[in-house]
Amino acid sequence: MKGRAPKTGYTRDEFGPAWADTDHNGCDTRNDILARDLANETFKPGTNNCVVAEGTLADKYTGTTINFVRGQDTSSDVQIDHIVPLSDAWQKGAQQLTADRRKEFANDPLNLMAADGPTNSAKGDKDAATWLPPNRAFRCEYVARQTAVKAKYQLWVTRAERDAIAGILTGCR
Repeated sequence: MKGRAPKTGYTRDEFGPAWADTDHNGCDTRNDILARDLANETFKPGTNNCVVAEGTLADKYTGTTINFVRGQDTSSDVQIDHIVPLSDAWQKGAQQLTADRRKEFANDPLNLMAADGPTNSAKGDKDAATWLPPNRAFRCEYVARQTAVKAKYQLWVTRAERDAIAGILTGCR
């Protein structure tokens, strides 16, 4: 547990190119997560089942169902969320990680989840002390995953964040 470090030096680029193919399966991370998290997904023809064209998301943040359709005006309806936001990670130890380790962090499936776009945008780079999913039924899993990700990458939490996480986890089964 420590205080939040300054955001000095943080840019998205510090975590490598967005949606790299870190597992070397020929598909970028965004499409890997869409394929994992959507039901009834279909793929764009000619992409070796990499580019998700459509699917249905049972959104954990809101508890609603969202129909995903790839397109300029619709793709942002479902976004890929970093459960531990990159900026938050930077301020809590990721600035001390190697560039390769930060790229791994940014593309780690444990830290990624398809989510309702507007809700993900509202979350921004907030931690558990300042934002929790509106769907209360998902809060235990959410803070457990945040904790697991922070432990895996040896990131710290602030006192307020620790207290918020502890408050949620004490009510979990």
